[in-house]
Amino acid sequence: MLTTLIFLIVLSVLVFVHELGHFFTARKFGIKAEEFGIGFPPRAYGVYKSISGKWKRVRGSKTVDDAADTIYSLNWLPLGGFVKIKGEDGENVDPDSFASKKIWQRAIVLSAGVFMNMVLATVLISIGLMIGSPQALDGLGKGAIVKDQQIQVVQVAENSPAKQAGIIPGDIILGIDEKKFATFQEIQNFVDENKDKVLNYKIKRNNEELNFKIKPEIREETGKGGVGVVLVESGTVRYPWYAAIWQGIKQTALLTWAILVAFYELFRNLFTGQSVGADVAGPIGIAKLTGQVARLGIMHLIQFTALLSINLAIINFLPIPALDGGRILFLIIEKIKGKPVKKEVEAIIHNVFFLLLMALILVITFKDVLGLFR
Repeated sequence: MLTTLIFLIVLSVLVFVHELGHFFTARKFGIKAEEFGIGFPPRAYGVYKSISGKWKRVRGSKTVDDAADTIYSLNWLPLGGFVKIKGEDGENVDPDSFASKKIWQRAIVLSAGVFMNMVLATVLISIGLMIGSPQALDGLGKGAIVKDQQIQVVQVAENSPAKQAGIIPGDIILGIDEKKFATFQEIQNFVDENKDKVLNYKIKRNNEELNFKIKPEIREETGKGGVGVVLVESGTVRYPWYAAIWQGIKQTALLTWAILVAFYELFRNLFTGQSVGADVAGPIGIAKLTGQVARLGIMHLIQFTALLSINLAIINFLPIPALDGGRILFLIIEKIKGKPVKKEVEAIIHNVFFLLLMALILVITFKDVLGLFR
């Protein structure tokens, strides 16, 4: 239940911020936002300013005919929020409708949700760096203050001694054979020198101390004794507030690039028939990950939320119909042709791709559910 609650809160924040971007830019360009809701319909309660200038209340999903401005609502499904923009379907061409605005204005409104998700990620990462954020210690910026330095496993090779023993990414190496180490290079040298022995690894995992007996082997990639792990020196890193903001912007840009590269590799492998080396998670899988991260502490959860926000921004900006990027694609076509695509045709394309996306989510969710039982 706690995992579900935390996941709903994280998802709600991401969606709410995204829709807030659409809402503010629409209002900025004089486009009427007919309703801005927290949560998804059905509506539980709402307030709005009537044509007479009085504020009124509305309960349930009753039709409101006398609203002069936006209906602000609370809705029963606690999954973020939504904004209903006048004329977004292209049918209404009143001066205060979305369809009546210039192409560049409509493109900004559609892009604003993605922009806000990137801003949210930057703010979260910056706040984390002001308080103290767990991260790798390579490439630290000027003014970094490091505490709780440790050596952590970030990757475990398949069919390696470490994999067979049960070592997983995220494990912290406290010591080997009662010996402590300051750097991962010291560990690599010690393991190589003792490659003919069975070594006792003392591991910290989720605030629990574990012991693993592992015998090293000559690793093909290095030609030296090893157990098949990639190690990194990590710690809690904090910056002065002014440096934390710059580092937040910088880390958001680096994460965005890394995710874009990962998406490129994913799609390239899909279209070339190669095996996909990454796991794809749906809502169930993300909820499970959220629970695992939350148990590591609030700072890990902040980092994870920032990562999800960047992912949401990138996915939404892909030129796929039914997503914001797909709608911008139709605006580009309109600009090139000099006239919009027929609304009926555009609506059919968006609906077809929406159904395909829902089918994909169902397949991934089914896989995630099977994973839970495993």
